[in-house]
Amino acid sequence: MPSANNFPKLHNAMWPGLVGKGPDSEPPIDLDTMLRLTAEASVNGQRFEGVDLFLFDPHVSIDSSDDDLARLADKIGGLGLAIGSVVAPVWPPTGGGSAMGSDEDRTNFLTQVRKACRIAAKLRQLGARPHGVVRIDSASSPGDWAQDPAANTTRIAATFRQACDIASDHGERLAAEGEICWGGMHSWREMVRTLEATDRPGVIGFQADMAHTLLYTMGYNAPQDRILPDGFDWSDSGTLTSALATMTAALRPWTIDFHVAQNDATVKGSGSHDKTGRHCLPNDPNGKLSIARDAGHWLKNPDGSNTKAFRHICWDGCMFSNETMMRQGTWNDVLAAMIAVRDAHGWAE
Repeated sequence: MPSANNFPKLHNAMWPGLVGKGPDSEPPIDLDTMLRLTAEASVNGQRFEGVDLFLFDPHVSIDSSDDDLARLADKIGGLGLAIGSVVAPVWPPTGGGSAMGSDEDRTNFLTQVRKACRIAAKLRQLGARPHGVVRIDSASSPGDWAQDPAANTTRIAATFRQACDIASDHGERLAAEGEICWGGMHSWREMVRTLEATDRPGVIGFQADMAHTLLYTMGYNAPQDRILPDGFDWSDSGTLTSALATMTAALRPWTIDFHVAQNDATVKGSGSHDKTGRHCLPNDPNGKLSIARDAGHWLKNPDGSNTKAFRHICWDGCMFSNETMMRQGTWNDVLAAMIAVRDAHGWAE
């Protein structure tokens, strides 16, 4: 029987309609379509309760006016959805720059953070965004970072501290995305080092994505930080659970945003520092995670109590084909996985 848990709230990410799309791939899926697919998903009467947004055209311009944001809030609220976390477009191709780059790069990075924090704060003032963070990353590759690890981590942390000042001025918090493709954030140990070097707890934290953090345990782009043994037998659930426990013990105290996801433990890319991962559908037969079980490492303290470090959880399904995303059944399956996570590890208020 379903639990009475009503927290954390269940959100769907809008950026899979944009990420990996474009002239050399499939066309983007517009925001209205992504919102409709989300609003129409239903499992035993339960629906998604919100969305997380990518502040990038053609979904939401980073230069949106207050009137634009009021219309956006009305549109999303009219579908019975709240707005949660927002992604700042901090990368060079979107107008940003590397957090460990030149002074110009870092200025561009911080400009995008400032614009994103303004939008996030305005949506909160409009009553459309009851909770959530502004997501960032280093906008730098592991290969570039590896040319001078200590100096580059120091530089990323200095940029992040300036970003924290901006966020504080807007009443916002920042979450650094843990993914193996971001320099200084590409392993669980390096992620902790970067956050500790930034030294702004309460303003910056960690965004855990189950698909990406599984790859942390395998040491891609950072073999020295591998936890699972080489040639690991994925039927050995005990060893996997132990590896996830080791990683989450280090990162859970920093975690303020959380993505439910599935992963098949494969990566693309070659060389020692340029691999990246991918997401799978929740019921993918090659998926290596038991989603509801393994989410508990992030939502629960070691004593079994809820961390309550975030008020919503979000599904991230980047890089799915348009055909897959346009099927309503895809989002019903995703919603079912989200409900299972909340039933197992949520709480009631």
